[in-house]
Amino acid sequence: MTTLADQTIAALRSGHDALAAFVRELGPDDLMKPSGASEWQISQVLSHLGSGAEIGLAALTAALAGEPTPGGDFNRQVWARWDAMPPAEQTSGFLAANQRLVEAYEALDPATRANLRVDLGYLPAPVDVATAARFRLSELTLHQWDVEVGFNPYATLTPEAVGLLFDHIAGMLGWTARPETLGGRQATLTVRLHKPDRTYGLRLGERVELTDAPEQADGELDAPAEAWLRLAVGRLGPRHTPEDVRVTGPLSLDDLRALFPGF
Repeated sequence: MTTLADQTIAALRSGHDALAAFVRELGPDDLMKPSGASEWQISQVLSHLGSGAEIGLAALTAALAGEPTPGGDFNRQVWARWDAMPPAEQTSGFLAANQRLVEAYEALDPATRANLRVDLGYLPAPVDVATAARFRLSELTLHQWDVEVGFNPYATLTPEAVGLLFDHIAGMLGWTARPETLGGRQATLTVRLHKPDRTYGLRLGERVELTDAPEQADGELDAPAEAWLRLAVGRLGPRHTPEDVRVTGPLSLDDLRALFPGF
């Protein structure tokens, strides 16, 4: 039986292969172009992914050995080393580091995928392999978009990852949302997604949370599923919004963009 860990690790592989193929076609000038992450050029996004892969591999290796995850000093040393690399080295380094991380996940046998707990260093407690891999998949998928949209304003999130990231992104709304931008307004929206099809409620007030589909709603958000995920993490600016995203009711799409500014 295919498990959630299996599916997530497979998506990590397909995401890596797609981004690696894209990156290998980039020239030196391309690495200096702005990315979808507003403060980073393309090479800096790849540096962030590469350092994250190195830190993630250290956490996974420590878990397998039954040892503590390296702490903040280790992370800061890794970040400083990657920040000091020239763009070409950041790019080649990402390709190698992320390949090593994906291979390490792929090498886990079924029992380890089911039973291992990984201390990622930034969560209250160790998590299972599926969760650890999903955190990495979220980072890889969103930053893959940041790279690709620097060359294609119509870029979308990798389809293999979208269905696996719904619950992950939903769990982040309380952290990413800025309800103060609503100016005290409250509303409940029906969120209708497609590719894949999902229906939720989005409760907006002092807190922002996804719920079951409401019986009565104040409005509706209808969108491709990948566009909803990008909206929730501040990556659905006007230039990158598909034509089939529609919002009805008391709030506009711009209100939702302000509610989810990204991080």
